[in-house]
Amino acid sequence: MRTHCGRAIATLYASELHRLYLAKGVLATTAIEGNTLSEEQVLQHLDGKLELPRSREYLKHEIDNVINACNKMLKEISSNAPPKLTRQRIVELNRMVLGNLALDEGVAAGEIRKTSVGVARYRGAPAEDCAHLLDRLSEWLNAKEFGDVEGREIAFAILKAILAHLYLAWIHPFGDGNGRTARLLEFQILICSGVPAPAAHLLSNHYNATRTEYYRQLDAASRSGGDIRGFVTYAAEGLKDGLIAQLATIREQQLNVAWENYVHDAFKNKRSTSDKRRRDLVLDLSKSSEPVAIGEVSKLSPGIASAYAGKSEKTLMRDVAALVEMDLLKRTKEGKVGVRREKILAFLPKRLQSKPKE
Repeated sequence: MRTHCGRAIATLYASELHRLYLAKGVLATTAIEGNTLSEEQVLQHLDGKLELPRSREYLKHEIDNVINACNKMLKEISSNAPPKLTRQRIVELNRMVLGNLALDEGVAAGEIRKTSVGVARYRGAPAEDCAHLLDRLSEWLNAKEFGDVEGREIAFAILKAILAHLYLAWIHPFGDGNGRTARLLEFQILICSGVPAPAAHLLSNHYNATRTEYYRQLDAASRSGGDIRGFVTYAAEGLKDGLIAQLATIREQQLNVAWENYVHDAFKNKRSTSDKRRRDLVLDLSKSSEPVAIGEVSKLSPGIASAYAGKSEKTLMRDVAALVEMDLLKRTKEGKVGVRREKILAFLPKRLQSKPKE
């Protein structure tokens, strides 16, 4: 029972991690190009709960295009048919990001531009050269220089992804959606190399969070005479910082899973109505980042409110006392109660044995 419950909890946290970083990633990919939705709104949209006026519906379409593209890649990989890196694939990515969107005259989704374009102080490659340059870029990225090196596959994939992004931005082969296409190509290279999807979104998150620096680095690289080190360093450092933050989130989830397993284990031979009420009380208190005043405990959730409805304050105090006795709850000097999550530290690997957040 405990193992089954633990797996269910871990699956729930893994699903939430994927959902959170999908929202962050697709928002970052579109926000750089002007999408004004917030992260909270994207999460609402993922749940099918976002309502927007008709004049702003296109913002959801932009998000949907990137989500569908990411999901298509993951499905291709799971079916053992990973996408290849070719000019045709890059064109397909552009078709996906621009699909069902209103575009300027002369711009078509998934079609290489036929006119010259300028980006800030940089002019894109001549229109007549774009198809050839995409072929050359694909050949280069598929060459031995970026081949698998045992033990360093991920490192080479990161470099390959960053350079694919940079060179596609330089070529600027499409009338619109070049940035989104470059970031999707980057995502494709990373997940095809074995990088987990939540981590594969981190470069886009970094570019969006440091948007001014992102454009400055792109511009500096274009005027450097081929010196790409600045952009690569900027991207790699952002990825490193993103991974550190993501690992902290995962660590917190691991602590939560271990704690919830510990609570369920403490009640494995306790099946009375009061035992169930006390177990649920601990689990609901676990969701609070701070100790809770006794008077507020019964209001933690609709379930807890229902469990204590019609019962006296003595019942609540008796339950709290029993849980303190079980070493699952603790009282503070201010008279509040909180969970004793630190109890699980002894059961975790030493690298995780630091005090969890109160």
